Amino acid sequence: MTHPQFSTKDRILGAAEELFAQHGFAGTSLRQVTTRADVNIAAVNYHFGSKENLVNEVFRRRMDVMSAHRLEQLHRAQAERPEDLEAILAAFVEPALAMAQDRHGGGAFIRVIARAYAEKNDSLRQFLSDQYGHVQREFARAIAACLPALSKQELYLRLDFLGGALTYAMADFGLIKRPAGVTEAEHRGRMANELIGFAAAGFRA
Repeated sequence: MTHPQFSTKDRILGAAEELFAQHGFAGTSLRQVTTRADVNIAAVNYHFGSKENLVNEVFRRRMDVMSAHRLEQLHRAQAERPEDLEAILAAFVEPALAMAQDRHGGGAFIRVIARAYAEKNDSLRQFLSDQYGHVQREFARAIAACLPALSKQELYLRLDFLGGALTYAMADFGLIKRPAGVTEAEHRGRMANELIGFAAAGFRA
């Protein structure tokens, strides 16, 4: 049996994620969250303490899982195919695209990420840097081992460009929609392969 406190917390997170996707962080009130989640304000305060922390936890719920998958795939690539740039980039790209396709709100979370880019939320940026900066640094080290001639500045700029292109691909904003008769998994695989090839050429440039 599920502990009731977990279901309440998850309901609040799910409601907040949907509302942040629709209205942004500044445009969403805690009252809207409590109404959507069918809880009282005391429940939000008990589980999260503040709106800022609720925003952070919406990210943590998705990012913890994605980061773990990325690092697991990276370590496997390093063990099996040391200094294979494409395998390292696949470890960065594939778990993110898989999360975007998650039937349980993955699409809403991608719009939340787009909001984070648009709204310049400094406390959220700090939280993401503190929590997930080590993931970025580990990928940077792995890429640097493949491309020792790249300066640190070039490396981090290109990682940033890859992050932007990946977010765009995750959001399915682009011109290339899934063709009829192609499954989501096949479409995602094709997108991943194209992006990995594109990124590898960019890093080697």
